[in-house]
Amino acid sequence: MIQPLFDAETLLKPTGALVLADGAVFHGYGLGAPGMASGEVCFNTAMSGYQEILTDPSYAAQIVTFTFPHIGNVGANLDDHETARPFARGLIVRQPITQAANYRAEQGLDGWLKAAGLVGICGVDTRQLTRHIRLNGAPNGVVVHAPDGVLDADTALGMARAFPGLDGMDLTQEVTCDAPYEWTQSRWHHGDGYGATGSAHRGHIVCVDYGIKRNILRNLAATGARVTVVPASTSAADILAYRPDGIFLSNGPGDPFATGTYAIPIIRQLVASGKPLFGICLGHQLLALALGAKTKKMHQGHRGANHPVRDLASGKVEITSMNHGFDVDAASLPSGIVETHRSLFDGTLCGLKVDGQPIFSVQHHPEASPGPQDSFYLFDQFMESVDAARQTAV
Repeated sequence: MIQPLFDAETLLKPTGALVLADGAVFHGYGLGAPGMASGEVCFNTAMSGYQEILTDPSYAAQIVTFTFPHIGNVGANLDDHETARPFARGLIVRQPITQAANYRAEQGLDGWLKAAGLVGICGVDTRQLTRHIRLNGAPNGVVVHAPDGVLDADTALGMARAFPGLDGMDLTQEVTCDAPYEWTQSRWHHGDGYGATGSAHRGHIVCVDYGIKRNILRNLAATGARVTVVPASTSAADILAYRPDGIFLSNGPGDPFATGTYAIPIIRQLVASGKPLFGICLGHQLLALALGAKTKKMHQGHRGANHPVRDLASGKVEITSMNHGFDVDAASLPSGIVETHRSLFDGTLCGLKVDGQPIFSVQHHPEASPGPQDSFYLFDQFMESVDAARQTAV
């Protein structure tokens, strides 16, 4: 029997609220940890994978509104973490969380949120909030959980207006690893769990960690690669000292132009090395900046697991997972940089390559966590360029 999180008496008194910097207030009921958390309020349209979303470092300094109403019904477990802890600052859902009803659940989502210190609310009209974001852009806001029902809206409004916003914010240093490490886990398979890499390797890939997701690393390992992860500020000389066969630029949060103050010079040296290079999300944006293109803040961003993207070379349409609030300006691509993928929602640039060189990147997330697996082939495509480079070097 599935029991609701709240009884009828509790539902008579709101214990949560979302207060936006523009003065809009959405009342609801508190979830997870009590307290107040500020950030940029966005929405995600995925129907599953809420745990992966909340532990994705790309959501640092953001409050996630889930447009799918039944969030939390399959519970939470340690296997589905994309990093060691949540990086989102809060969450907003429509329906109260019910007891977990899934064989993989280790605890309920509300208990997981409490243990992680993550503030959330339910009972909000998420359709109305989503329309507000679509019309006005992603706002700054504060999510409040006050179990005693005393909601300090004035303090929350002050916090929302004091939040500086993601434009111009470098968040990579908050989410990158502290020291280099080797990654040895492969993809998950039903009944077997996660696999392990063997001793024989197809090539050595060094991943620059701007906020990397574990399933990206698993997909790289699944190709047969040996995978080493290094912090975001690692110099090009130190990266090349690993004698990599290929270099990967990871996803991550914040404004790419702000992160680029230290990342762009490093990436330019990596490009000049002639090594095969692959970037995803923030890594894609940073590569574009290093190549001479420009990035810009989006009105509302792309966040969900159902975004159609066209491969311009083949004409194939892929359904992809996305999570980004900045994008690369297609009109700013310099000569020799080719657009490879385009969003069929709004026509924004979703992929690029350097003409004649094994260097490419995509805006979407091909690791499918959460999301479809249409773009898994990009990891194989990267490793094929690594294979070719190794054969040429022999």
